[in-house]
Amino acid sequence: MKNSKALTYLLLISSTAFWGVSFILTKELFLTEEHMTVTILITLRLAIASAVMLPMLALTRRLQPIRKEDLKWFLLLALCEPFIYHLCETSGVQLVSGSLASVVIATIPLFVPFGVWAAYRKRIGLPLIVGVTLSLIGVAVMLVGGEGLTGNLKGMLFLSGAVAIAVVYTLLLVKIVSRYNPLVITTWQNLIGLVYFLPLMLVFDAGHLPLLSYSPRMLAMLLALGVCCSTLAYAGYNYGVRNLGASEACIFNNAIPVFSLAAALAIGQESFSWPKLIGVAVVITGVVISQMPDRRHGG
Repeated sequence: MKNSKALTYLLLISSTAFWGVSFILTKELFLTEEHMTVTILITLRLAIASAVMLPMLALTRRLQPIRKEDLKWFLLLALCEPFIYHLCETSGVQLVSGSLASVVIATIPLFVPFGVWAAYRKRIGLPLIVGVTLSLIGVAVMLVGGEGLTGNLKGMLFLSGAVAIAVVYTLLLVKIVSRYNPLVITTWQNLIGLVYFLPLMLVFDAGHLPLLSYSPRMLAMLLALGVCCSTLAYAGYNYGVRNLGASEACIFNNAIPVFSLAAALAIGQESFSWPKLIGVAVVITGVVISQMPDRRHGG
């Protein structure tokens, strides 16, 4: 049991790290590829993810077919993420810095427990409330130590939409996560998302495709986004939701700015400051507290 919980935590931390880095990689693609568009980036990312995972699962005979009664949930799941979520998130990252975008996305855990309570009447424990609150304080400290509130308003609205749709995604995920392997859910989700995105990209942005550089650096970043961020990260998160619950797994997203900041510092997109470092420590403390049992109810 302890090993299973340790594995769950490891996968959730890995997912958080991949998602944190994804903001910086996405921003870097927009900065270095003049003709990169939102729909091209997402379509290529999902195409890579599907091209890697479908054959792998098929060869290992782990590709579970979607049951007829669950098809509607998969279609809705993919409509939320990757389709609407990535449209909002990637559009937001195009307009603001990657680290600021990660800070906004890190507020998702604040809303998920209340969404779970509203939809499933699951009790909200005191450690979870304290942990989420403390983590958000850490996120605020990081924000003050970075760009402040000067982000592009349109970009911030896109990111707020991504937060809202992520809550809906998590609530829908609860419907099917116990019946399918998390990697299988992610694979079907990406493939259906690709079907949603491909016509959109071909109609509006196909003319930009020949103008991209297709340099090794560009392809490496897309490969990392497709395999690590769109596949492994979602699979780890889905595994966490299945084993810990939606509210408990989602709290790990509060640490996304930690990894975004580290990646931004590493490639020179951000500069070091003490408020940012203090914010990182507070975020991590909040994540740890959120996982403590609620002694008031014998947890």
